[in-house]
Amino acid sequence: MASRKTLNAKNLEALGAERLAELLIEISRGNAAAQRRLRLELAGAASPADMAQEIRKRLTALARSRSFVDWHRRKALVADLETQRQAISQVVKVDAAEALDLLWRFMALANSIFARCDDSSGSVMAVFQAACRDLGDIAKAASAAPNVLAEQAYRALIENECGQYDGLIEVLAPALGPAGLDHLKQLILKLSKEPRQKPRAEDQKVVGWGMGGPLYADDLAERHRSSVVRMALEAIADAQGDVDAFIAQQSEKARGVPSVAVEIAQRLLGVGRADEAWTAINAVDQDRPGWIPIEWEQTRIEVLETLGRADEAQAFRWACFERSLNPDHLRSYLKRLPDFEDLEAEERAIAHALSHPNVHHALGFLVNWPALDQAAHLVRARADDLNGDFYEILAPAAAALEAKHPLAATVLRRALIDFALERNRTKRYQHAARHLEECENLADRIGDFGRFEAHEAYLRRLKAQHGRKSSFWSLVM
Repeated sequence: MASRKTLNAKNLEALGAERLAELLIEISRGNAAAQRRLRLELAGAASPADMAQEIRKRLTALARSRSFVDWHRRKALVADLETQRQAISQVVKVDAAEALDLLWRFMALANSIFARCDDSSGSVMAVFQAACRDLGDIAKAASAAPNVLAEQAYRALIENECGQYDGLIEVLAPALGPAGLDHLKQLILKLSKEPRQKPRAEDQKVVGWGMGGPLYADDLAERHRSSVVRMALEAIADAQGDVDAFIAQQSEKARGVPSVAVEIAQRLLGVGRADEAWTAINAVDQDRPGWIPIEWEQTRIEVLETLGRADEAQAFRWACFERSLNPDHLRSYLKRLPDFEDLEAEERAIAHALSHPNVHHALGFLVNWPALDQAAHLVRARADDLNGDFYEILAPAAAALEAKHPLAATVLRRALIDFALERNRTKRYQHAARHLEECENLADRIGDFGRFEAHEAYLRRLKAQHGRKSSFWSLVM
């Protein structure tokens, strides 16, 4: 049973309303954020209109503010913004139209706030993204007129300088309906046809510098307009279920980019146009396998399966595994084989991994599969190819191998130690010292070091080569 001194709602209720009110006055004295929150609650208790007025006053104050918000003041700003967003969600329960107007005003703060705020953590943007998602439900609750809502969305998209309105069309689509989406599309098409206003050379304003030289304000404005048009028409096409309209926004060059080919093919599959999806997914230059992501490979397999070309899909799974050693491809491949054939294929896959040109990819696959005996063999056989810079692969592999394969674990940790010392990576010295201690702990369990140095010999060599690196040796137990 909780103590009566425990800070919880039940125990605080026992203090009584009068005492709690006194405490709140005392605690909020000198705390502007707490006082604003209390005033907001009081206004809400009085009437929804009073709460809306209180929110509007705060939004006006935030819009007028010009002071810079650095990282240590950012938390208070986020709390203030979140308080206003949550309060608007209370207003919607009694006056959805008023709540919608308040939320548009709230979103309009974004550009000015980001201009005077350090948002390296992304916490301020997270509040505005949440508010953008709120717009969909509140607009629907308010039964907003489709054409009016479309015009508000259009203005918002033009002002989307920081990404606060990303996803706006998707969230507003149910409230916009067919008429609103079509009206928004016409507004965007009209924007796309507006002639570019090109200033005279002497009037061009330089706003920055890039690798190609000066960046002019009018060029950036034109890029922004083009981006708004393309992304809006894509989103409208998706909302209307118009695959061809989405494809029309992709240039011929863009259609050869794997991520774009995936988006097109997935949409075509979704409407039962598998033959066209096959053409779309194969628009990519497959002679450059290094730049092809797994999403492209998986989509190509999905298209093959949809077309009833299961044997080709299996062959492609294996080819993808051979190239990348991605375990997802292998699991999918093995799952479709008859009993016993999968065991033989797995052995073939492990043998392929052992001879893969990239030892680090091979090690990562064998450890994660897992095939630890083969991983240990790989480490011992190809120790000279190990690069201690691949900490994220070698360190977990050493931890996985040390129980049954202490020599392989030692070889991996030596690669990490050698890299840190030879490259003077002082930030890694603490890890390297720990690895050296781990090697010492494993030494007694290694009956035969084979072609590798015994621990004492390795330690002597380290001291001979790096004895002057006192910042490292001071960490060694």
